[in-house]
Amino acid sequence: MAQCAHCKVQTFLYFSGVPICIKCADTREAKQPPSYEQIRRLLSEERIVATVRTNAALGEFNDVMGQLPSGLPHPDGTQRIQNASRKLIAARKEMGRADKRLNDFDNRGIIPEDLKRSG
Repeated sequence: MAQCAHCKVQTFLYFSGVPICIKCADTREAKQPPSYEQIRRLLSEERIVATVRTNAALGEFNDVMGQLPSGLPHPDGTQRIQNASRKLIAARKEMGRADKRLNDFDNRGIIPEDLKRSG
């Protein structure tokens, strides 16, 4: 059994021929920047979630609009339209942000700041 090169704890684990304990290996791994595949997966998942939210908000907006009679809506109806519209606008902004982040990464190699890890 060898001693960890960092903290001197007894270990059976080696990394590139150097003994390292699990705790130090986990710390080392946490400091590694995320791989291309990890970043792409995270950004794609963010885009999928934003699309689902946008579709749900659009469905809610369409439901509210479909419930209106052909005449003028009563005050509560107006508020429901405004609320549904605000939700839809926010969801579309979120989807636009997710699209931009994914496209910037795919086309220009820009890693969003919140996905970078310090080493």
